[in-house]
Amino acid sequence: QVQLVESGGGLVQAGGSLRLSCAASGRTSSSYVRGWFRQAPGKEREFVAAISASPTNTYYASSVKGRFTISRDNAKNTVDLQMNSLKPEDTAVYYCAARQALNPYTTYSRSDDYNYWGQGTQVTVSS
Repeated sequence: QVQLVESGGGLVQAGGSLRLSCAASGRTSSSYVRGWFRQAPGKEREFVAAISASPTNTYYASSVKGRFTISRDNAKNTVDLQMNSLKPEDTAVYYCAARQALNPYTTYSRSDDYNYWGQGTQVTVSS
């Protein structure tokens, strides 16, 4: 089992930045793919970013590419999401996710591909 805990959410003005962090504990391994998703009120959960077990490959949703950066520290079992140039439409509960990788370079963008989830952290961007 893997336990995931997000931190770093909050309220920020449009154009500002936030850094989310996801700490993993339990049966953690550097061979896990890690991802971030978000869910706004009344909307379905959507993919934000993912990073491969070998942290050379990343993948972003088109809506955040160029503004968000995902990174991981395998020694600390953490994954961060640096969010810059935030927009009101980025307002959502952000969830981190994990699954065991089939190979070191794969990323996944479907929520069904992940089997471990955090509780979520609220990000609110005011206009």
